[in-house]
Amino acid sequence: MRTFFVQNFGCRATQADGVALEALLSEKGLLAARRRDEADLVVLNTCTVTTSADDDVRQTVRRVNRENADARILVTGCYAQRAPDELASLPGVEWVVGNSHKTQIADLVSGAEYHGQIHVGDVFTFLSAAANDAAGQHTRPNLKIQDGCDNRCSFCIIPSVRGRSQSAPLDQVLGQVRELSRRNREIVLTGINLGRWGRERGAGSMRLADLVRAILRETDIERLRLSSVEPMDFSDDLLRLMAESPRVARHVHAPLQSGSDSVLRRMRRKYRSRHYAGRVLMARELMPDAAIGADVMVGFPGETSEEFECSRDFIASLPFTYLHVFTYSARPGTPAADAPDQVPMAVRRERNRILRDLAASKNLEFRQRMVGKKLRVVTINPPGSAITENYLNVELAQPVPPNRMMEVTIGSVTESGLRELTAPAALRVLSTS
Repeated sequence: MRTFFVQNFGCRATQADGVALEALLSEKGLLAARRRDEADLVVLNTCTVTTSADDDVRQTVRRVNRENADARILVTGCYAQRAPDELASLPGVEWVVGNSHKTQIADLVSGAEYHGQIHVGDVFTFLSAAANDAAGQHTRPNLKIQDGCDNRCSFCIIPSVRGRSQSAPLDQVLGQVRELSRRNREIVLTGINLGRWGRERGAGSMRLADLVRAILRETDIERLRLSSVEPMDFSDDLLRLMAESPRVARHVHAPLQSGSDSVLRRMRRKYRSRHYAGRVLMARELMPDAAIGADVMVGFPGETSEEFECSRDFIASLPFTYLHVFTYSARPGTPAADAPDQVPMAVRRERNRILRDLAASKNLEFRQRMVGKKLRVVTINPPGSAITENYLNVELAQPVPPNRMMEVTIGSVTESGLRELTAPAALRVLSTS
């Protein structure tokens, strides 16, 4: 084998794992192919959070077989950890490697002529993204600093396929941020349960806010963005730090799942709606123009019409700027999968539509508020596109190469984002080195 192609499915942590896998394969002398149909080895780095995520992977295996019959397929990630035999039975799949053995993938594929083996265990090794490789491929690289989860939400399979919470050491994080900051204006800190960074037994007294301070103090990164953080891990200290530092993106993403306390209880979530509201309202008070987003689930087993309406009203009452709305999908091996009173799929889909419409209305209102304001953006691909610190896409007045930090004046809203007010380019560029 001479060439490889890694395709990632799912969350930012999986994307970060994909970057690390690319680096490991490159170190073995393999070359990255531009396209899947040009690769000798196709690595599918999977998600398994929903049934549709599993379906996407199986469909992709079939497509790879059609478009590149000579390719050798390796399936890894969360789906591989959860159901290795199921994946191994698919035509064309030569290796199934769970999260437990991801760090061994480069050695496995460069060894014997044919393996046909399943590599899955119950001990998980932290897979660290390689900063050099990430910087070369992504304008806003995801740096995974935490993996695994100690929560036991009744609907979630992730603790079983990612293991217990693990944190990257402080010195390692600082070194990777320094390396990334040489080429990138923005870095996204990510993890499976990011807010738990540093909380393992014996890890010391540092928390996520302390880590952010250390990064700001000891590196030159221009913008640091936090991905999803559980609501109760958005401490007063962390929120104030985000509000006070111009180098931290004003972007709060806190999974909600439901605005009904009775549903939250059945989900085994560790907060109630009043706690969640307190975090969001504090964030809005400290950062009036911040992006505030949430993951919301509809159709959880036993969710009544009254509980859904309670959740909808709660969401409507809070200053969200976007929502990720998920339809409940039973995961084998979770308590919720065996619960009685499964909500009919047609009802789940209708509730999903209602919340998506509500989210679209809130997002439009938020974008309209930005018209006439000056916002700092990082340019991305394709040229002429950018993203604001409060997580809005901007169409620039003229093409600008990616990875530039700029200040733009917003002239209007588009169908899904914003458009820059025409202005001389020389007045807009803040950092182009």
